[in-house]
Amino acid sequence: MANAARSPQASLPSVDRVLNLPGVASLIAAHGRTPVTNSVRAVLAELRANLAAAESGPLPDLSDDAIAARVARTLEARAQPSLRPVFNLTGTVLHTNLGRAMLPIEATQAIAQVAKGASNLEFDIETGRRGDRDSHLEALFCELTGAAAATVVNNNAAAVLLVLNSLALRKEVPVSRGELIEIGGAFRMPDIMSRAGSKLVEVGTTNRTHPRDYENAVGPRTALIMKVHTSNYVVEGFTADVAEKQLAEIAHGHELPFVVDLGAGSLIDLETYGLPHEPTVAETLANGADLVTFSGDKLLGGPQAGIIAGRADLIARIKRNPMKRALRCDKMTIAALEVVLRLYGDPDRLAQRLPVIGLLSRPQEEIEQAARRIAPLLEARFAGVASVEVAPCQSQIGSGSLPVERLESAAVTIAPRTGKRGTGRALKRIAAAFRGLPIPVIGRIHDDRFILDLRCLTDEEDFCSQLSELSLDGDGPQ
Repeated sequence: MANAARSPQASLPSVDRVLNLPGVASLIAAHGRTPVTNSVRAVLAELRANLAAAESGPLPDLSDDAIAARVARTLEARAQPSLRPVFNLTGTVLHTNLGRAMLPIEATQAIAQVAKGASNLEFDIETGRRGDRDSHLEALFCELTGAAAATVVNNNAAAVLLVLNSLALRKEVPVSRGELIEIGGAFRMPDIMSRAGSKLVEVGTTNRTHPRDYENAVGPRTALIMKVHTSNYVVEGFTADVAEKQLAEIAHGHELPFVVDLGAGSLIDLETYGLPHEPTVAETLANGADLVTFSGDKLLGGPQAGIIAGRADLIARIKRNPMKRALRCDKMTIAALEVVLRLYGDPDRLAQRLPVIGLLSRPQEEIEQAARRIAPLLEARFAGVASVEVAPCQSQIGSGSLPVERLESAAVTIAPRTGKRGTGRALKRIAAAFRGLPIPVIGRIHDDRFILDLRCLTDEEDFCSQLSELSLDGDGPQ
């Protein structure tokens, strides 16, 4: 009796046989036996599933070369770092999802220097005794802000949490209802206060708060008065709030600390660079704040960090809190932040050396020139599929900074040549194609166009060099 024809699944090679293929053996030398073995098993399992599901049509190529190529692609995909560089062409300069502030090259070099070996993180070289990691940054912050002391933790939410837990544990903190902000990821100021162990006392209304509201809220259990800078929204119309100087007088009249959460926390007057005014840390301290909390990776332009600056006695209490150790920064953050702070000592060249200031103040004409250089390259890739144009647009600062202010910019826009019903799908394919490039490109979809705002394009050469790999899987450029 003749043998029944073998099923396609039965013709799949064994794991051992694949591992001994010439093309796979070389992969073992490059990646190691265990990762290659895991990839071979994954490839064979995928092929087995595909063959079982295939009722008609062509079967996948089961030749030795094809299987070895699949294993190589699987290894390459698995070896890709999860955290990767991208081109941020969304038009949001400080994009929380895309890493916020770009660091200056000097800061990345400082990170590498301390990361590769031992450092004097908590060691006083002069005395030979244990040191304080804040000592690398405190004097710089004091010089730049006028504060008497400063300490650093891993982000601004941690700074607020630590201040409240240190100064207002099981006590009351009046805050205007109009300042009960929610930041990214649904983190709300009332929740942070609750976790800190302090009791929120809401004063005033959403749109109007008066000095008497604070006066009436102060009682025997009040620990401090707090003002939160509403940096990620604006209330307009019939509004009223209490100026920092007035709040400082009220707090100090009751012998209470006055704390301001600035959020983005600029160290310089942005109007110097043609940008809208944002309260600076120095201004806030000069207005009577005893402590100011702010971020390191927003308008300051450094790594993720939260800074607390102000009165020396209050900073000393905060540093004695055991939570300070849990929230402290590592050596790489401190190294990068020190470099960034030193750049502020040379304000004449700050826009050239600190990326966040350079990007925010980048002239619209310069951005438009880049767009006109890039547009012809994209026209060639999207010929017959989409129309490509250079168009004016508006960037935003992002990360809750100056939310209603816009920066004049320029973009390359891509509009699919499809019927109205197919536009949405075509735009999603275009966006996915850009994300699929070796260095993913992140733009935005708006008004039936895919928009690449070029304000944050700092490496035009690398961006253009990979456009030849742009593919829309048969529905566009190949």
